[in-house]
Amino acid sequence: MPDHQINQNEINSIVWKACDTFRGVIDPSEYKNYILVFLFVKYLSDVWKDKYEQYKSQFEGDEVRIARRMSRERFIMPPECDFDFIYSNRNDTSIGEIINIALEKIEEANKTKLEGVFRNIDFNSEANLGQTKDRNKRLKNLIEDFADTRLDLRPSKTGNQDIIGNSYEYLIANFASDAGKKGGEFYTPAEVATLLAKLLQPRNGDRICDPACGSGSLLIKVAREISSKNYSLYGQESNGSTWALCKMNMFLHEKDNARIEWGDTLGNPKLIEDDRLIKFDIVVANPPFSLDKWGADHAGADKYNRFQRGIPPKSKGDYAFITHMIETAVAGTGKVGVIVPHGVLFREASEGKIRKTLIEENLLEAVIGLPANLFYGTGIPAAILIFNKGKKNKDVLFIDGSREFESGKNQNKLREEDIEKIVNTYKSFETVPKYAYCATFEEIEKNEFNLNIPRYVDTFEEEEEIDIMKVQREIDDLEKELTVVREEMKGYLEELGLIV
Repeated sequence: MPDHQINQNEINSIVWKACDTFRGVIDPSEYKNYILVFLFVKYLSDVWKDKYEQYKSQFEGDEVRIARRMSRERFIMPPECDFDFIYSNRNDTSIGEIINIALEKIEEANKTKLEGVFRNIDFNSEANLGQTKDRNKRLKNLIEDFADTRLDLRPSKTGNQDIIGNSYEYLIANFASDAGKKGGEFYTPAEVATLLAKLLQPRNGDRICDPACGSGSLLIKVAREISSKNYSLYGQESNGSTWALCKMNMFLHEKDNARIEWGDTLGNPKLIEDDRLIKFDIVVANPPFSLDKWGADHAGADKYNRFQRGIPPKSKGDYAFITHMIETAVAGTGKVGVIVPHGVLFREASEGKIRKTLIEENLLEAVIGLPANLFYGTGIPAAILIFNKGKKNKDVLFIDGSREFESGKNQNKLREEDIEKIVNTYKSFETVPKYAYCATFEEIEKNEFNLNIPRYVDTFEEEEEIDIMKVQREIDDLEKELTVVREEMKGYLEELGLIV
């Protein structure tokens, strides 16, 4: 093992290289699960080994005392389940089954924190990993990649406890980029997540929820805005594999007590106490844009009365998520931040009626336009809506942040200065020429509750007046110069005998 402390870039490059085993064989949206689960097991194994060595030194090899202390750790690593055991069996013809059994035992030993986390992954899958010979070869390559001597994830070696969490986030971001449209289903770009977190300004003691939490990155970003560990995290995710990633992501960031539920938030909300929706101080989400078949047929009979303002159309679930989030925010103080497609701002029919009601109830606080091509799998521009159940006035702030960003070949990106400008403008809540406008209720009413940002933020730039006579004089001068040059050119050609 190396004597130096491994740095973030080293870990990132090693684990990203491990993906070569699957590239061109399995879709990135699938092989991400194998890589991330393996990184998780390597982390558990190295932390367990580190603790064992620490207690072995402390108790001078007394195995009884060592075992007693190890049983009180954050998690339990059962015998013949750690990475070293898997590595020692890498040439076994049943290596896929050996890994599966190890994962089952780890789950069983850590039911309260890890139950179900590995249920959607199968290292013995012929459909995903190929027939026996090819599958064993791929798994052996994967194991040997993770056995890189530089990939020592023991806390005594990494120093920074969050280095493994950062690496996990790095992988998820890259998988989202590679997965195209599917990438947007489990990951919100880091800069957008940071912007949302800073806009919501969470505080000590807050209950924070993401009802469409994906891999959990947005929840973690919001939590990082709080200076202490005095907060609680909640989330729900409908996709089983993504839910598992979120559980592991929380664990790697030492947020073991986060309550992450698996299920359809709109059709079967799981964050319930005493048969009522749990109320949260901060509700944040990047839900799927315009979700089709979200459950409109049963919304009228919703036992939690979430759709009292109206039922969104069957083919567009945007306002279903918005109203769910608002209903789960604490009365009088709760704040909601949600990313939406622009159609949410102006579409009519049932959506228009819901939008009108939300504004009349004085819940909408800000509408923030974002640049196009920020999100994985879609190039359309999006907006952030901020709802505040503790609003002090009836004004709504409109911010046009769509024109300031770093342009990328495949995807645009918000820069630090772009995020800071939006956040500072939101905090000051004042009109900024060509950038932001503080609209009264009466102005919005006059616009028939249409929230399209250009109706409020005038970004028109007057063109500089053209002096026609000056331009004509410049043209005349150029023509005179051109005549002189032509005469000189003709003379040179005659001297060379090229013109007779």
